[in-house]
Amino acid sequence: MAGQSCLVANDWICWEYVTSRSQELTDATIEHVWITGISVLIGLIVAVPLALLARRGRRWAAPVLGLTTLLYTIPSLAMFSLLLPLFGLSASLVVTGLVLYSLTILVRNVLAGLEAVPEDVREAARGMGYGPRRLLWQVEMPLALPSVLAGIRIATVSTIALTTIGSIVGKGGLGNLIAPAVSSSFKAQVLTASVLCVLLALAADLLLLGVERLLTPWTRAPRAPRRAGRAADRAADPARAGAAVASGASGASGKGA
Repeated sequence: MAGQSCLVANDWICWEYVTSRSQELTDATIEHVWITGISVLIGLIVAVPLALLARRGRRWAAPVLGLTTLLYTIPSLAMFSLLLPLFGLSASLVVTGLVLYSLTILVRNVLAGLEAVPEDVREAARGMGYGPRRLLWQVEMPLALPSVLAGIRIATVSTIALTTIGSIVGKGGLGNLIAPAVSSSFKAQVLTASVLCVLLALAADLLLLGVERLLTPWTRAPRAPRRAGRAADRAADPARAGAAVASGASGASGKGA
């Protein structure tokens, strides 16, 4: 029928759905961002002590890394079921599950960053009177920052995807729109909520990438020297050409003699 509403026609792309459900979409997006942000933040707070414990040696590294890896292998439905007696049907249930999943990524990246700090840098800091705590927070952690921030980026994008599973307890952000829409074949809602979830992941990744570049300027290759090098090469070309001409002229004169 000509002029039929896209909602009535159940089209995949329907701007009428976006305008009529804008508040619902906004609320779901805000909840998604909140759950993701708090989960990654708590995960990082827990991951740093675990990484420091794992750094003490294989005696501690094996159980810490093994446990965090094991947690990531637990299916989300089983994870939430195991946590249900402790937290009930609440946002805390979803956040706790997401924190446990994020530890696999965050612990390994924090540990890798700390282990990458050169030993001579540590020795120099100790020689300047740095104690263990000061050495950790003023020397080691700043140098480990690129690896830590990379882990936060990966954990954030992963958590944005996993947050949708929280819809099984009604705390899944955009997942609260995707799950019922799939069961009812509401195409516009499925596509719109899914696209928003993808855009959210892309926006978070780009934002964290910008933060990473801002906080770790030493990781970027300097461009000025390369420009200076190219300028020097351009300046040297006429000199080389002049030398070649002079050499040719002297050679010709020598032959003539």
